[in-house]
Amino acid sequence: MSFGDFVWLFFIFTSLQPLITQKMLEASRLRSLRRLEERRRSRVIALVHRQETMSLLGFPIMRYINIEDSEQVLRAIKLTDKSVPIDLIVHTPGGLVLAARQIAHALNNHPAKVTVFVPHYAMSGGTFIALAADEIVMDPNAVLGPVDPQLGEYPAASILKAVSQKDKNEIDDKTLILADVSEKAIRQLKGAVSDILKHRMNNGRAEELAETLATGKWTHDYPLTVEEVGALGLPISSDMPQEVYDFMDLFPQPKQRVPSVQYIPVPMGQREQQAK
Repeated sequence: MSFGDFVWLFFIFTSLQPLITQKMLEASRLRSLRRLEERRRSRVIALVHRQETMSLLGFPIMRYINIEDSEQVLRAIKLTDKSVPIDLIVHTPGGLVLAARQIAHALNNHPAKVTVFVPHYAMSGGTFIALAADEIVMDPNAVLGPVDPQLGEYPAASILKAVSQKDKNEIDDKTLILADVSEKAIRQLKGAVSDILKHRMNNGRAEELAETLATGKWTHDYPLTVEEVGALGLPISSDMPQEVYDFMDLFPQPKQRVPSVQYIPVPMGQREQQAK
């Protein structure tokens, strides 16, 4: 075999290596989900959006909740027997209201218990989905977020506030149209959140909580901690199964030349015991 053949083999292996690694990760993720299903005797579904390097050039891809996600989750729910509980692992910055509402609606209609696991964060549309659960299991340091609608780069509530402080004769038509759309978006999303919550609490409390989460009380990226979520009256637990953490370990962040975070995996106390 000539040197040129070695070069070609090296190039082929290098180009296929990301695909092989990805396939191995997918197989490991399925095995991890199966272990959690066997332990909890449930259907486990994962909705995880994390940066992953997927190409030869190594560009990271950031994902959000989209229609393809809702199609897959709805199909998984439909394939689940009505007597089987559903466990949904959610790790997402949010995404399309349409897709999140479809998933939440399907979870609400499932007769058996629905549990949403949040190991790190489930913002915006992820929180909307979590509201459909009979139980939300969060890591003690995980966060949810407000679900108020956004119009482009601006929160709908902020657009309405800005318009309300000016004379309408001084506002251009485009801004007035944005204000009209903002008002509708807030009303629609508030109603959708209230409808989801009415399956878990009385109508008055559901509408009050929808007002808090959907009308711009906080900035859209405000992190709601476990304590804050519990104070809102949502069914919160921090009893996170180890299998969920093991599953999330199978979603590595893109490699960097110089890691931004470094630590020794084995805690100090355990290292001392091992040394003995």
